[in-house]
Parts: sequence; C-alpha cells; structure tokens
Amino acid sequence: MLFQVEMTVRLPADMPEVEAAAIKAREKAYSQDLQRQGIWRHLWRVAGSYRNVSIFDCRDNAHLHEVLTGLPLFPWMEIAVTALCRHPSSIHEDDR
Repeated sequence: MLFQVEMTVRLPADMPEVEAAAIKAREKAYSQDLQRQGIWRHLWRVAGSYRNVSIFDCRDNAHLHEVLTGLPLFPWMEIAVTALCRHPSSIHEDDR
C-alpha cells in the first residue's frame, strides 16, 4: 500500500546541539535503510521549513505505524498520512 506522509519536525529550542545531532544522524541512517529496502520510496524536503513529504510503500496501516514510530525524530514530529491508490487515468503500468 502506498501512503503520502507529511512530517514536520519541531525539536525543542533548548535541546543541546550534541543531542540533536546524534538524533539526526540516527534518523538519516534509519531513513536511508528504509529507502534501500524500497519502503521509503520518495523523500522531498519542503523548501524553507524543517518538513518533508514522502511516499511509503508498506504492507498495511500497522506496518506504516511501525515504520513511523521507529523514526528517531518521531517524538518531535507532527505527521499527516494520506492513503493512496492508482488513478484510472494513469498511463503507468505500476506504482514505481
């Protein structure tokens, strides 16, 4: 199943930079692993903000929840999820 996921990160202003950098490094490693697995299909930064729009390919809603809650930055995120399905006018044979 494909999902559009919008994530906005709001780290506390008083979080020590060393701690923030460590969390961001774990986040990068985790997200790149998911991309290599084909789960995190697309990742775009929203210009001018600490926000992204992504496309995830998960088995079901529970799998998406597991993936998202595994994000090291999850405790500081606002997340909006939209389930996607193929459009009948699409000229593509698959969702890739």
